[in-house]
Amino acid sequence: MLNEKALKTYLKKKFRGVTQIKIRKLGSGVHGAGFLIEIKKKKGAESYVVKTLVPEDFGHDYPSDRAGIFLLDLDEYKNLPKHVRAVDVLAELKNGSIKSIGGGKEYYLLMEKAEGRHYFNDLNEFAGKKKLDTSDIEKIKAMASYLAEIHSTKKESKTLYWRKLRDTVGHGECLMGVFDTYPDGSLSYNEMSGIIKKSVDWIYKLKPKYKRLSHIHGDFHPGNIWFRTENSKFKIQNSKLRTINSELDFILLDRSRGPWGEPADDVTALAINYIFFSIKKHNDIVGPYLEGLKLFFNEYVRLSGDDEIYEMLAPFFAFRGAVVANPVFYPEVTPKQRKMIFRFVHSVLDSERFNIENVRNLI
Repeated sequence: MLNEKALKTYLKKKFRGVTQIKIRKLGSGVHGAGFLIEIKKKKGAESYVVKTLVPEDFGHDYPSDRAGIFLLDLDEYKNLPKHVRAVDVLAELKNGSIKSIGGGKEYYLLMEKAEGRHYFNDLNEFAGKKKLDTSDIEKIKAMASYLAEIHSTKKESKTLYWRKLRDTVGHGECLMGVFDTYPDGSLSYNEMSGIIKKSVDWIYKLKPKYKRLSHIHGDFHPGNIWFRTENSKFKIQNSKLRTINSELDFILLDRSRGPWGEPADDVTALAINYIFFSIKKHNDIVGPYLEGLKLFFNEYVRLSGDDEIYEMLAPFFAFRGAVVANPVFYPEVTPKQRKMIFRFVHSVLDSERFNIENVRNLI
């Protein structure tokens, strides 16, 4: 719904000498609607059109999606001969007012500062241990508990669930986009396409599961999980968790790709790293890494009650496997280790259900 009052206030500031503004709807299409703006000024009359996008389907689901489309329009309409020109991109604020966000050359995000120690440090230290210590166990339980809690918030939206599945394979930051960053020769196009094709088959297998749509982080990997150190000052805000030791509070960074999706997205983002680090350190899945992987899954399933998760993991493991096998991200990984990672990816894609007890045989 167009906020006509706020739009008129904006137009009076944008254009000098306005004496009258009329707004009427021109029509609607599958992507959105158009509104005719007729402005009378002391020096004559001008007409403009305001375009809106439907907040559902076609990748328009979040306000940032719609903003991105309009910002691209503003930049590029003028660069094509015979195309109408865009004047501005408008944002309606929570207080009901409208302001311009157009014309930027670049955009920046201002955030709070986080302190602590990211979980990659712990994974590196596993290599020198024979088994998990008490702190390791408590941290894994804390992360599993956190995910079980946030995933318990559900939403009814087939569109958003299907979007998460689609984005996992096709988004520029996900499987196909990550493969596009691989240096030529590091993985054949034929093997890339094989993984992508299997992942697409999985997406259509999972589409009927849309009632699993849950609140997610979206990029729950070790670099985005910072545990509190003795001198750090943050705590989890407004958490309902009861199982986390007060000394093991953590804070999260870089929530990505929308707030709703399949819980397997978060679960695999962390789980792949127990597999990856073990392969990198031992050319096998053993020791604290195997112990941690099993503990994480067991705790998550116990707390969430989601035993079905084992049937949902395959395309998400494929995406995360492509990430950790990427020579650009992890140049220290040997060709042999890269092959082991992709054997794991093919194994999970070829199985109906992930069997954690058999994980060593998947590489």
